[in-house]
Amino acid sequence: MSPFLSDLLRSLPAQPVVPLAPGERLLRMNLTASNPELDAGIFTSTERFSAWVEDLLHREGARYGIGGYDEHRTIYARSEVFDTEEEPRRLHLGIDIWGPAETPVFAPIAGTVHSTAFNDAFGDYGATVILRHDVEGVVFHSLYGHLSLASLKGKAEGQPIAAGEQIATLGIPEENGYWPPHLHFQLIVDMGGRQGDYPGVCRFSERERWLANSPDPELLLRLMQWVV
Repeated sequence: MSPFLSDLLRSLPAQPVVPLAPGERLLRMNLTASNPELDAGIFTSTERFSAWVEDLLHREGARYGIGGYDEHRTIYARSEVFDTEEEPRRLHLGIDIWGPAETPVFAPIAGTVHSTAFNDAFGDYGATVILRHDVEGVVFHSLYGHLSLASLKGKAEGQPIAAGEQIATLGIPEENGYWPPHLHFQLIVDMGGRQGDYPGVCRFSERERWLANSPDPELLLRLMQWVV
């Protein structure tokens, strides 16, 4: 990522991507092998994984859990989507916001609809919306994964989206790729010709290249100030 893009993202007056109340508490989530609470017996079952997330947020008094950028996660062993190559994909390229299904999702900055898709394989994004942004002549994209199917309705390529406009809601597992309800938010510079989809997890050996094309969403979302 260029220093100019980094500075540009920091300078943008972004709106919250999910509802946030004054004094909101966000919990920093740890989905790596270093978390002794989370093992294959939990994350391989959508029902057990969902219950684990819900219980954790309840215990910590947080409406949302957050984290994941540049995080090496064992949880992707739950799906063949990430294990189809010699080296499995485990490094997360976006930020996740874990919370209740039907939570509204807003566009943090203005843009246009780039593409939508229902990526329905087990472990994939499920319902997905991608926006295109052109700020001071700099073009980049934002991807919203694990949405409700209703989020795809009424969206057409090139459709303008205002900053702060509701564009989606979080999906139930049957609509979001069979995950506990959450939002995968990712920034992407070059879509590489893809429509409605872009890898959100990469091989660790290719980490530098993929992170360069998917800068840290925290530069735009500024969620860590809410983390307890």
